[in-house]
Parts: sequence; C-alpha cells; structure tokens
Amino acid sequence: MVLQYIDSRYIGWYYVVNHYNASRYKRTNMETQFTKYLPLTESTTYILMALAEPLHGYALMQKVEEMSQGTVKIGPGTLYGAFSQLEKEGLIKMVKEANRRKSYLLTAKGRSVLQEHLRRTEILVTNGRSIF
Repeated sequence: MVLQYIDSRYIGWYYVVNHYNASRYKRTNMETQFTKYLPLTESTTYILMALAEPLHGYALMQKVEEMSQGTVKIGPGTLYGAFSQLEKEGLIKMVKEANRRKSYLLTAKGRSVLQEHLRRTEILVTNGRSIF
C-alpha cells in the first residue's frame, strides 16, 4: 500500500494557481466580449458617436461630416452596409421606421465598445503627443 503525502503548502499553491487562472480567464472572456470589435474604423467611430441620439441615414451622413469638420464623408452605400453590420452585431438598433426612413440608436453594448475604443485612442494620442 502506498500512502501519498500532501503538503499543506502544495494545497495552498494549487489553490492560488487555479484560482488566479480562473479569475484571469473570466476577465479575459469579458474583455473579449467588447474588444473583438476593436479597433474601429474612423467612419464606424463617427457613426456610433452620432447615434447617441436616434438618426436616419441622411441626417447621420450630415452629422458625421459636421462632427468630423469635413474630414469624413460617408456615402449611402457605405452607411447602409455599416447599419446592417452594426445592427447584426448588436451595437445599434432600429428604433423607428416611417416613410422608408429607418432611425437607429446606439445600444448599451455599442456604447461600451465605443468607450473602449475612445480609451485606447486617448492612449495613442497621449503617446503620440509625447514624441513631438
């Protein structure tokens, strides 16, 4: 008969390692939930920012151009393709449809993705400014 000796230090170490890995896995899983959409393109960033209030396509195109000070212009083909993809991913939702005009609004998930993108962009800008 073989008796196995288990040291209490081993049990403590085993718990710490497995507990740490489990909490790390959960954190990584949660981060992945939002960061799989990142980085956002400049156009997508402006679309999400503009949809903080309900807008239909043409109004959104105008708002994006105004917000970007004319540096970003979104055409109808790009916009409606983006609407379709963003709605499918749950980042925006259609809130109203009247006379063939669909109005969209940012979802809570979309807001979280946008906030994470902006946080990362701030880090990028801070590092870029430190160079010059």
